[in-house]
Amino acid sequence: MIAPSQKPLLILQTGHAPEPIRRAHDNFPQMFIRQGDIDAQQVVIVDLQAGERPLPPENYCGAIITGSRSMVTEHLAWSEEAADWVRLGMLQELPMFGACYGHQLMAYALGGEVDYHPQGIEVGTHEVTLTPAGHLDPLVSQLPAQFAANLIHLQTVITPPATATVLAKTLHDPHQILRYGPNAVSTQFHPEFSLAVMKTYLSWLASIAEDERVDFAHQAQQLSETPLSQGLLLSFVAALGKRQALAG
Repeated sequence: MIAPSQKPLLILQTGHAPEPIRRAHDNFPQMFIRQGDIDAQQVVIVDLQAGERPLPPENYCGAIITGSRSMVTEHLAWSEEAADWVRLGMLQELPMFGACYGHQLMAYALGGEVDYHPQGIEVGTHEVTLTPAGHLDPLVSQLPAQFAANLIHLQTVITPPATATVLAKTLHDPHQILRYGPNAVSTQFHPEFSLAVMKTYLSWLASIAEDERVDFAHQAQQLSETPLSQGLLLSFVAALGKRQALAG
């Protein structure tokens, strides 16, 4: 958990969970707070789609950037402003953790290419494999060579920024974890999604699905808990706490 500090942790909310998911499990920021064992009293949530904007990066001890049903390639005004903010955060070496849309937004902001995945949606619990660089990374190397993670995404990082390091991959997507510098990392998968959240998500997706090529019912049967991917989020939060203690 993050130690008490004058500087809070920013959760940059880039979207809202669908209503059935919110009703059962709350919204994206609350999922991060719950799965990251974060003290809610030490968090500032900024809802970008609602017109809210964060203070400059130096006002926070770190930032978590959530998922969204929007697409980075829409180049929405709030998203472009968030990309500018990410670039400022990088210049100040602010600890940042992005997931799904947050992952794609960080990659785009720092010079990468984001677009729809050529093979379509990646959804369900899938095996993530560390790259050789992942085995050496100070945060990611604590994970085993392969671990399970929860995924729901249509867009992806097609080309990472030139300065980024690829730390993990799946069979579907070669850019599952990216590191951008000593304090910034992002995941295409959702460490904040529990098994219960995924079950509700896949049930909802099955109810609205128009693409019969995706068997959501089968994917739902393959779901499992993903404590190791959650552990990556927990480790990021723990590192923030240590950094705060040293700064204090």
